[in-house]
Amino acid sequence: MAEHTPPAPDDELSAPEPFRGGSCKLHPQTMCPAFGALRVLSRIEGAQPAMVTDAGCLYGLTFVSHFYAARKSILAPQLGTAELSSGQVQEAAQAVIAEAAKEQNVSVIPVISLCVAETAGLAEELLPTEVDGKPVVLVRVPAYAIHSHPEAKDIALAAVMRRFVDAQVEAEPHTLALLGEVFPADPLIIDGLLRKMGGRVVTTLPGRHVDELKLAGRATAVAALHPYYRETVGVLRERGIGVVTGAPIGVEGSAAWIRAVGAALDLDEEVVEQVASAEEAAARGFLAMQPLKGTTIMLSGYEGNEMLYARLLIEGGAHVPYVSTSIGQSMLTAADEAWLKAHGCETVVYRKAIEDDMAAMEYWRFDLVIGTTTLAAHAKELGIPAVYYTNILSVRPLFLAGGMIASLSFVRELLGRKPLYERMVDFFQR
Repeated sequence: MAEHTPPAPDDELSAPEPFRGGSCKLHPQTMCPAFGALRVLSRIEGAQPAMVTDAGCLYGLTFVSHFYAARKSILAPQLGTAELSSGQVQEAAQAVIAEAAKEQNVSVIPVISLCVAETAGLAEELLPTEVDGKPVVLVRVPAYAIHSHPEAKDIALAAVMRRFVDAQVEAEPHTLALLGEVFPADPLIIDGLLRKMGGRVVTTLPGRHVDELKLAGRATAVAALHPYYRETVGVLRERGIGVVTGAPIGVEGSAAWIRAVGAALDLDEEVVEQVASAEEAAARGFLAMQPLKGTTIMLSGYEGNEMLYARLLIEGGAHVPYVSTSIGQSMLTAADEAWLKAHGCETVVYRKAIEDDMAAMEYWRFDLVIGTTTLAAHAKELGIPAVYYTNILSVRPLFLAGGMIASLSFVRELLGRKPLYERMVDFFQR
């Protein structure tokens, strides 16, 4: 399909301008980070969020929390210009915490502190740690310090995990906690696979109840399926819980992950090898068709798991020269990045901006663009099939052979829509 002449290796000047680090990457184009924290916290049953911010931020975040997260009210003090200039932020925060404690069925009060409260000097040590026996947990997510909403999810989850995971609790043998917002069927599929090996999944984080957080503290190990939960992984490690990085993705990734989990849970090596080999054989049987051979695909998103999808696409035969994400580079992204670059991916951009992605579209000729809404709209204007990554691909099974087959079959269907896009462009150009 698309033709491409790759840039000369190690020739920095051959790369498009934004790829060379000239553009500002302090604030990649993503939602307000507080949205991520609010999404995680408001979904916890019994949590009553109290947000300390100005009226403008409160309005916007109240909307997205109802739309994306949970049908739950957010309590907040009235903080306009007059209130902020009077220096009453601390008193306002304490008053809204007291109000939250009066709500029915409250088991925890997350206090979400945004830019205004942080710059006004909200002091953590002056806030109560509990009110009427209800724990109060401060979650600091100012946008100037946190650069993407996925990373704010991590900070929020880590804050409540610190409060509710007991380091003294003895681990249940052969148990695994999953860490990552995944398609609901994926934990069930993984649990079924683990049970074949003598293990089981005890919970998936971020959870919907405080008890699920506590369960994670009793697991033998945690599998960090998404690469932005750096702080949460640190909290679990501090409490003596083993961590398995990566995910059961594609042929190589699934087999390696199964073996790593088997070792972390101290499962029978022979049984683990049988299960890993069976998964590998099922995946290779499908990939033998090379369903995406001859295509060039672009992948851009917010949360870092774009690299997992890119691995699938490459194993399916596609050329994926460019992957970008809003999260930062870390040890949790290192293995996937190394794999991608060893298999033909020329550029992985962290803390991307829309300018990076649009420059990539000028540099390569893509048959399909999987990206953000803005990028997908731009691609469609050019007659390139495009979909919004989060709402179209992230809501489908991904892991192990079953997820791989479902994902690649859907992508192959998307590629077949190119004539429709070309006719659309032709129509509007008349």
